[in-house]
Amino acid sequence: MKRKVNVWITGLTSFFTDVSSEMVYPIISLYIKALGGGAVALGFVEGFAESTASLLKVFSGALSDKLGKRKPLAISGYSFSALGKFLFYLARTWPVVLVGRVVDRFGKGVRTAPRDALIAESVGKSRRGGAFGLHRALDTAGAVIGIIIAYLVISRFHLHAGDPSLWIPVFKKLILVSLAPALLGIIILFLAVETGAGSLARKFRLSFAGLETRLRWVLAIVLLFTLGNSSNQFILLRAAEPDLGFSPARVILLYLFYNIFYMLVSYPAGRLSDRIGRKPLLVAGYFFYSMAYFIIALRPGWIWLAMGIYGFYSGASEGVMKALVSELAPAEKRATLLGLLATLEGIGLLPASLVAGLLWGAFGPSAPFLFGGAAALLSGLLFTWKVSGAKGNVVS
Repeated sequence: MKRKVNVWITGLTSFFTDVSSEMVYPIISLYIKALGGGAVALGFVEGFAESTASLLKVFSGALSDKLGKRKPLAISGYSFSALGKFLFYLARTWPVVLVGRVVDRFGKGVRTAPRDALIAESVGKSRRGGAFGLHRALDTAGAVIGIIIAYLVISRFHLHAGDPSLWIPVFKKLILVSLAPALLGIIILFLAVETGAGSLARKFRLSFAGLETRLRWVLAIVLLFTLGNSSNQFILLRAAEPDLGFSPARVILLYLFYNIFYMLVSYPAGRLSDRIGRKPLLVAGYFFYSMAYFIIALRPGWIWLAMGIYGFYSGASEGVMKALVSELAPAEKRATLLGLLATLEGIGLLPASLVAGLLWGAFGPSAPFLFGGAAALLSGLLFTWKVSGAKGNVVS
């Protein structure tokens, strides 16, 4: 019974961390632009930061399994993320934003697998979808609050789509305020109950060939999808392009709209996956993503609709995928394989974001969204074909 509180503790930690992160995240593309960068710089910052830090996730998971501890690595990871935001505040040129994003994502790389293992080990198998769904819902509720705060701050200063350099002082104030909830989230995590064995595990070597066939296909499809899944910052940058002309405040509102759908769908989707299996939710998620990206590419004026659909994708997929992998993974490798999932989800962001920036520059802003939509469609079809289970579900 004591362990069940971990779902709420990790959820509240993620809530306050996301209040902090999402006060900053919606303005990153605009901050880079104000500091002299463009679409290619954005692609490099987002791709390099996400991919390099994602390499840590599998090693952090393996270290957590080796040490038999979840909590210390999770706490240290959230601490690095707070440090990364402080570096954003110090930035005078966009390469310093890159350093801040690397440190921030380094923290995410360290904390993700141990935290997810902590959640998985705190509830029974039949309730893991709901547990991860609740965690994602609390995480995204924090995002909604953070985005609202960002919107209120930005709208108060009446920033317009004029000289971007005038945005910098306001952005810095917002980043400084964001540090408070980040520190509160770290403090709350100290209350979690350790679920690791507390002793060193026997040394093992992760063998991709030794994994269950369904899990191998799941991880391969995740990697394929990620190669077309460029940073969300490209959507926000697209909204600020002259043909749509969103002001910084409207860009933040657009991102808020997405997160509201994400928040509302996450917990019901997780609980539904406990009842009907993971596969229907995950396949639907890939098709929702594809639909959203094709709308942005072909009907950019419908970007509000696209962001609502995109929120359905995130809510229907992210927690459910973690629940699936935690069930298919051997118990002694659970954190390692959750880390591998996070690594595969992140490692493709470097080529995906770099390709998105290059496609944008060469063929216009529709090109990266056409590419991403096609990759998601193919991933959904492969998941339907290759990943099977009882009654047609991955996990019945």
